[in-house]
Amino acid sequence: MPEVCLSGLSKSFGGVSALDGIDFTIREGEFFTLLGPSGCGKSTTLNCIAGLEQPTAGTITVGGVPFVAGRVNVPPEERNLGMVFQSYALWPHMTVAQNLAVPLSIRKVPRAEKTRLIHEALDKVGLAHLTKRYPHELSGGQQQRVALARALVYSPSVLLLDEPLSNLDAKLREQARAWLKRLQADLGITTVYVTHDQDEALALSDRIAVMFDGRTVQIGTPAEIYEKPATAGVAAFVGSCNFLTGQVVGRRGGHVRVRLRDTGGEVLAAAPEGFPEGRDVTVAVRPERLRITPPVDGTPDGNALDAEILTRSYVGSRYEYDLTLGENVIKVVSQDGSLTGRARLAFDPADVLVYADVALPQAA
Repeated sequence: MPEVCLSGLSKSFGGVSALDGIDFTIREGEFFTLLGPSGCGKSTTLNCIAGLEQPTAGTITVGGVPFVAGRVNVPPEERNLGMVFQSYALWPHMTVAQNLAVPLSIRKVPRAEKTRLIHEALDKVGLAHLTKRYPHELSGGQQQRVALARALVYSPSVLLLDEPLSNLDAKLREQARAWLKRLQADLGITTVYVTHDQDEALALSDRIAVMFDGRTVQIGTPAEIYEKPATAGVAAFVGSCNFLTGQVVGRRGGHVRVRLRDTGGEVLAAAPEGFPEGRDVTVAVRPERLRITPPVDGTPDGNALDAEILTRSYVGSRYEYDLTLGENVIKVVSQDGSLTGRARLAFDPADVLVYADVALPQAA
């Protein structure tokens, strides 16, 4: 399966920029996800790859073949790409088999070959026994699988998926996610996936491109995106995170020392060079990296801040706490459901993220 390369890709609608210089290469056989809030440009990027939108500038190549470059703009039907839309876009008056036959008829595939390909595609998604059903006779999960089978029936070089699981309920969505991951791995097909669901992106992807305002902010593996978010905005969007503002007041070994506003406390962070003394910063810590301990317990080799427990919520596999720290509310995940009153937040310097921007981000 070919690699997909986007270089300097831009797109404007009526003078409004939707994409601004998108650059990335999707490796052969990779499951690559475009992740971001609504309106960030991820679906526009996918539509440009599919040929449903024409970029204002930039190039797109698939397997070294230019799809968009200068005056070259290959029509969608000549790109041999499979696409699944959020709405599935199944023809309601056609049976499952007839829906799959449409792209094959466009390609003038002989009848006998058409029957074989339809059976093979439906067998891949576990629906070979439903060829005579109509879309309204199928569950949401079955409709999603039919749409995927239709995208695969003519052996496309690349599979494009635009939020294909968003119409499923939570439990079915989780099952479909696991099934889709296995299918993509078995087929080895290069896949571009669009979603605003961070859990979906982390679970499915080989790599993720996080997008904001028509730009790619960070590209990396799920672990890289979650553990080392490039900006405070990425940290806020991917997973839950606590943010505090402060000022760098010195360094200690390989750590930067930050005095927090509102709390009067100080924290150590394993920060790289580039944070001089006097620099205003934002520090961030994931809820699961915080430990709630009694106030008398110290953590001399780490960080410890006095706080008070506000609320406790039981969410099945864990407890979620809200604590007051100065004027801030801090979220903590714990297995212990017996904590109350005053407490101390303990955490390791290696778990503190430091950013030069001082505006507290809002999760999109």
